[in-house]
Amino acid sequence: MSIWPWSDLVSMVMRYARPAGPTYRILELGCGAGANVPFFLSQQADYYAIEGSAYMVARLKERYPQVAERFVAGDFTADLPFPGSFDLIVDRSSLTHNCTKSIQHCLKLARDKLKPGGAFVGIDWFSSKNSEMRYGEIADDEHTRSNFQQGQFAHVGKVHFSDESHLRFLLSDFNLEVLEHKTVERLEPADNSRFATWNFVARKS
Repeated sequence: MSIWPWSDLVSMVMRYARPAGPTYRILELGCGAGANVPFFLSQQADYYAIEGSAYMVARLKERYPQVAERFVAGDFTADLPFPGSFDLIVDRSSLTHNCTKSIQHCLKLARDKLKPGGAFVGIDWFSSKNSEMRYGEIADDEHTRSNFQQGQFAHVGKVHFSDESHLRFLLSDFNLEVLEHKTVERLEPADNSRFATWNFVARKS
């Protein structure tokens, strides 16, 4: 239920895919409670979003009536039901809650929806160095875990963890322009906790 824009997303977008007015088209995958919506609307961009929760989409339509028709409830791993192409597609830790096959299909859909030179910005895709990975059971493929009984992913379903080579494989149809690995290690309490994620900018050639 986050309601404040994610700082890493703001930084990456403004550095590498800065919106350029009302003709600049942006699609967000898994917008959740709309944390990033105020940021994109402040840039006067042509913003669209697809979200798996019909409940959240209904709330966002009420909250942002001026762009209500641009929020769609749907499965972004199956279809991106929007006309035209986009300058930027963003995902903050939504697509990474799927298995490898679904991620690959969504990335293909996203690439097809991008204009030449358009960017796909991914924020907080979970790293295989994330200590939370140990709490899950293998599901669908070796990179995907589920059935978490403890930790931050308890009862949330599937979580995908990538090492560098796997992430490069997933993004092999793009030009990988920026790749960052972010880690936060907790020293107190001394529980060997490490939060590790990937941020990236992948561009359509």
